[in-house]
Amino acid sequence: MNPNTNPTEYLKIYYETHDEDGRLMSRAGQIEYLTTMRYIEKYLKPGMRILEIGAATGRYSHTLARMGYQVDAIELLEHNIEIFKQNTQPGENITITQGNAIDLSAFPADAYDMTLLLGPMYHLFTQEDQHAALSEALRVTKPGGLLFTAYCNNEATIYNFCFMRGYLMDPHFFPLIDKETFKCTSNPEDRFVLHRPEEIDALMADLPADRLHFLGTDMMTQYIKDTIEAMSEEMYQYYLKYHFLICERPDMIGITNHYLDICRKHEN
Repeated sequence: MNPNTNPTEYLKIYYETHDEDGRLMSRAGQIEYLTTMRYIEKYLKPGMRILEIGAATGRYSHTLARMGYQVDAIELLEHNIEIFKQNTQPGENITITQGNAIDLSAFPADAYDMTLLLGPMYHLFTQEDQHAALSEALRVTKPGGLLFTAYCNNEATIYNFCFMRGYLMDPHFFPLIDKETFKCTSNPEDRFVLHRPEEIDALMADLPADRLHFLGTDMMTQYIKDTIEAMSEEMYQYYLKYHFLICERPDMIGITNHYLDICRKHEN
């Protein structure tokens, strides 16, 4: 990594060359989206005010706005904000602000019924920044409100990246992979921060929230993409039914690429 490069530049390059909308629109990619929306809808109530932090191009924000909810969105990258604006339809009660997940000082405390933090924890490289993002997200959430936080899973990367693609033996990644514990670290050049459940538990330990659900949003999907794309519609519906059945099972969620942690902010 070039020490003179602003870490945001690596994200900018990634998202300007990566189709984030397309990732969630393919049949396999939709499973992460459908699972997240299934749990969001479980807790939606009329009149809720929603904040999405790190909204990217707005897949979730626009869906919720089109359902009639008031949505405020925050996004770091101008490229994503431009696409977000292009995707906005007439009648959506939605705003988009450029900002950083670790500093929401422009937003009042206790303002939102539901806060979505579905991307920033992928790209915050210190525990201090990760804890700050969670603390800020909870600060702006109403007492009794909900926080949805997504994380990338360490073990899925070990399987996919280290073994299936062979990068375990690439010298570039030697400093990032502990070959005794198989815990991965990361840096802005390599973009993605990877977590194990115990690390997520530690981040949340002193924060004023109780966990409602901890699940895998894509489970085996990333390993069998071609099979999923080739399924008949009937088989695909059965696959979704099975996926929803197992996505919270503690003995199964370690295979997922993405975790979703759903918490309720303390009332007092």
